[in-house]
Amino acid sequence: MTKKDKYFMQRAIDLAQEGMNQGSGGPFGAVIVKGDKIVAEGYNRVIAENDPTAHAEVEVIRKACKKLNSFQLTGCVIYTSCEPCPMCMAAIYWARLQKVYFACTRKDAADILFDDHFISVEMQKKPADRQIEFSEIMRAEALNVFKKWNDKTDKTHY
Repeated sequence: MTKKDKYFMQRAIDLAQEGMNQGSGGPFGAVIVKGDKIVAEGYNRVIAENDPTAHAEVEVIRKACKKLNSFQLTGCVIYTSCEPCPMCMAAIYWARLQKVYFACTRKDAADILFDDHFISVEMQKKPADRQIEFSEIMRAEALNVFKKWNDKTDKTHY
């Protein structure tokens, strides 16, 4: 851990405190860094936005992508005050971040009633066995659009 790593992580922790103090959401903050500079920063805004996807990591990924005018954050690093939940981890992979530094663990989050373990378990189940009902309908019609995408010659891969 370098002095810079400590600086960026402290900023993520400070953002977690700031968001919590403002009543925006849970105690989670994050920053995205490219090189030695913060590209974007944010904190959990689930309550402020009435948006269950407004986690700190998702918020900061959205901001960084806008600032860099790219849907991929190749070469960027995220510092987050807590180990990412399944949704945020997926967003990190989709954004192609290079590295993740986290402070608190998922167990630490579970200890204060932010427990996402059940989501990981649900994701492993077949759709018919999940707690929320999943029903596949109109697959053939939707596959037609997938085929058109597959045949499209001017698409942007991501």
